[in-house]
Amino acid sequence: MSSERPGYALPLLLLAGFQSLVDALHAELAEQGHPEARPMHGFALQAVGAGTTAAELGRRLGVSKQAAAKTIAGLEAAGYVRRAPDAADARRILVRPTDRGRDMLTRSAEIFDALRAGWAADLGEDVVRTLEDALSRVAGPPRLDAPSWFTR
Repeated sequence: MSSERPGYALPLLLLAGFQSLVDALHAELAEQGHPEARPMHGFALQAVGAGTTAAELGRRLGVSKQAAAKTIAGLEAAGYVRRAPDAADARRILVRPTDRGRDMLTRSAEIFDALRAGWAADLGEDVVRTLEDALSRVAGPPRLDAPSWFTR
C-alpha cells in the first residue's frame, strides 16, 4: 500500500496532521478566552521562557532581531508578554510572559493532551504511540525555530 503513494504524500500528510491539531487547539483556545492566540504565539512564548531579550528571542526562533521585535509587539498587544528593564542591567530590556501568557501555554498543553487522547480514541493508543516513536526516531526533537524554517 505504501508504494501506491508518491513520496511527497508523507510530508503533506504530516503537515495536514500538524495543521489539524493546531487548528483544533486554536478553536478551543478561543472558546477558553484566548481568541487572539495565533500559532506563532505558542512558539514564541516557549522561546521567551522565563524571560529573554529581543535579540535572544530572534536567535531562539531563527529570525532577525527585527522580526523578533515584531513578534514581541504582537505578543504584547495580546497581553501575553511585558517588557521591563533587566534588574541586573538596566540597559537590557527583558521580555517576560504575563499571567495571561502563562495561562495560554497551560491551556494549550491541556488542550493538546485532550487532542492526543482523541486521536488515541480514534486510532488506538498503540497506533498513536507507534507514530510518536517513529517520528521521534526519524525526525529528532522538535525545534522552536520551525516558523522561520518555512521562510528559508
